[in-house]
Amino acid sequence: MELSEAIMGRRSIRNFKSQEVSRELITEILDKARWSPSWGNTQPWHIHVFIGEALERFRKKNRENFLNGVPEKPDIQMPEMWPEVYKKRYIGLGRTVLETLSIKREDKDARRQYYADMFSLFGAPCLLILTIDKDINLEYAMLDTGILIQSICLLAYDKGLGTCILANSSRYPELLRQIGKIPDNQIIIMGIAMGYPEENAPINRFKRERAELSELVTWHKD
Repeated sequence: MELSEAIMGRRSIRNFKSQEVSRELITEILDKARWSPSWGNTQPWHIHVFIGEALERFRKKNRENFLNGVPEKPDIQMPEMWPEVYKKRYIGLGRTVLETLSIKREDKDARRQYYADMFSLFGAPCLLILTIDKDINLEYAMLDTGILIQSICLLAYDKGLGTCILANSSRYPELLRQIGKIPDNQIIIMGIAMGYPEENAPINRFKRERAELSELVTWHKD
């Protein structure tokens, strides 16, 4: 697969098959992703792989926490305010997702169940949790971890897998620490749901949008 095909073809998957991803394939993807660049070759990341019973315990409890209104305490706070241009893009995606699922905006129960499915990782059979140590520069380490996340997602796509980078997988970090025995000195950054996509599911096939290049790029010549 050409790199450009992977970059443009990869998309967030919101409906996964129950088919397991082999430990060998996960290992192969991570073994290649570890060659991602990082500041000064520091490689500040840790990768925690949740599969099998450990994943099911997390999935069930994560969903219950959301439905029961348990207060969220993520290590990395979600942004609460966006400038209008970014807010418009964010709201646009949300609208498209709900329309694809035939969920009306005023249907609070259906929207709540969709969000619960999100906390259940959309049925993905594998969850990768990315962490960094607390005693290093947070900003640079998070940039490096973002590069690693991109590498993992592209490598997974090349192997016929789908991914979804999910903030909702890290809203309850103490649950992850409890189930995965993640040390307290590691900050939980982000999770990646990974598995085989339900290719015919409309939620995995809607038309995606990106800003025009002219909105993103400024040329400097003189």
